[in-house]
Amino acid sequence: MRNIPTITKNLLIINVLMFAAYFVFSRLNIDLNSLLGLHFFLVSDFHLYQLVTYMFMHAGLSHIFFNMFALWMFGRIVETVWGPKRFLTYYLTCGIGAGLIQMVAQFISFYLTIKGAYPEFGIGDVMTAVHANEFALNTWTTVGASGAIYGILLAFGMLFPEERIFIFPLPVPIKAKWFVAIYAVLELSLGLGMPGDSVAHFAHLGGMLFGYLLIRYWQRYPNGGYGGGFYGGGYGSGYGSTGGRSIADKLKDFFSRFKKPGHDNSSFGGGSRESDWDYNARKNKEQEEIDHILDKIRKSGYDSLSEKEKRKLFENGKK
Repeated sequence: MRNIPTITKNLLIINVLMFAAYFVFSRLNIDLNSLLGLHFFLVSDFHLYQLVTYMFMHAGLSHIFFNMFALWMFGRIVETVWGPKRFLTYYLTCGIGAGLIQMVAQFISFYLTIKGAYPEFGIGDVMTAVHANEFALNTWTTVGASGAIYGILLAFGMLFPEERIFIFPLPVPIKAKWFVAIYAVLELSLGLGMPGDSVAHFAHLGGMLFGYLLIRYWQRYPNGGYGGGFYGGGYGSGYGSTGGRSIADKLKDFFSRFKKPGHDNSSFGGGSRESDWDYNARKNKEQEEIDHILDKIRKSGYDSLSEKEKRKLFENGKK
């Protein structure tokens, strides 16, 4: 657990604790999945906070195991690259987005079901139908971190598209970009072809959709409020990114060339004076080291890094 980044580790712990709490409270005849799970938004059991709490509840042992395994496998890498703040923002955005898409899918399913039985049924009759079927609709409860996890899978695929990974039962590894594409197509097919299989396929797609939109936003506005670009705390230039440096930062560097040597860089060396030449040389060296580490991840995977390289990447992501 010591090698797992902070947010990923805490998410794993919270999910496991909530899963244990579900069984403890069930002995007291309290159903936490009903209280904290995401209900159909037009029924009385729905509460806004459920858009967050539902992603920390799970329906069974296999459900939480595979979600947490994927979070551990891919989340720790994505967090190491992005840093904790950006990763947590992304995780929650994907989870909430998945919940929103799930509610839209439920509404469409409900409407089309009633419309199929009563052709004259219209949008204006929806609430009447909801009240008439409220008991059944209150059982439409969504739980699980799958939406956020699918968002992480997308992020990994976009960060390391050429990384090869093994997927059971395939006998050979496939590239991450194809892995993500296969999962997306599979979820769409199952969502359209098996709407009653009790799996929130459209929530999974919703997590990927909101994750994609957030990543594109960060690519367009590299600072993103976190001081880093899509590839995190100021690295990734070897992958065609802006390295997380805004126009203001570039202008600042440009005008700093006209300053006299010996300006004060108090954030380094306890306030010692460092020349522009030495400062730029040091930053360039740090950048080259990070780019080398990222290139090594792309070619050989995260586990090929030494402990020193992992620590350096993690520390750089926190800057």
